[in-house]
Amino acid sequence: MGRLGQDFYRRSTLTVARELLGQRLVRVMDGQRLSGFIVEVEAYIGEDDAACHAARGRTPRNEVMYGPPGHTYVYFVYGMHHCLNVVTEEEGFPAAVLVRALQPLEGLDIMRRHRSGKPDGELVNGPAKLCQALAIKRDFNGVDLCTSEVLFIERGRRVAPEEIGASSRIGIKADEIARSVPWRFYFQGSDFVSKVQHTSKVRCI
Repeated sequence: MGRLGQDFYRRSTLTVARELLGQRLVRVMDGQRLSGFIVEVEAYIGEDDAACHAARGRTPRNEVMYGPPGHTYVYFVYGMHHCLNVVTEEEGFPAAVLVRALQPLEGLDIMRRHRSGKPDGELVNGPAKLCQALAIKRDFNGVDLCTSEVLFIERGRRVAPEEIGASSRIGIKADEIARSVPWRFYFQGSDFVSKVQHTSKVRCI
């Protein structure tokens, strides 16, 4: 399984978001692989997107979003959770895809330790849970997914359009457009996506 290269990420954020579904996110800890198929994502696109961290312009916190595609943007939220994003599009344009959930494949014993007491279906079915299970913290901000030996994305399986659902993004408190755009994509019928209401089917945007 080859890993995804920079050209994969240097495209429209919506295209990258949909095509990340089915790819395999890999975290290597002490020589052991923790991995899972990506089953849920959200797109955040530019300074005009009121829900994007770049909506108020360039800052030290969001600097990596303006950098080369294929790098990670990891942020800390609510004083307790980390979230993993993948930077997209051309350098200088701030956009990223939030990885919201995985279908766990490898390293479940370690994930279970990191998510003590949680059933397998709830190890990585949310962005904060995912980061906790894979031990991804703020020091992973800016990692190059194309060259890193500890965090990268491998080619997984092809996903047919009819397998993909779309809805508005979760927990958005910005303007009406930001709250309503269908920029969350997920595997329909998957037991590993976030526990939210799944609405519309995917359509070209």
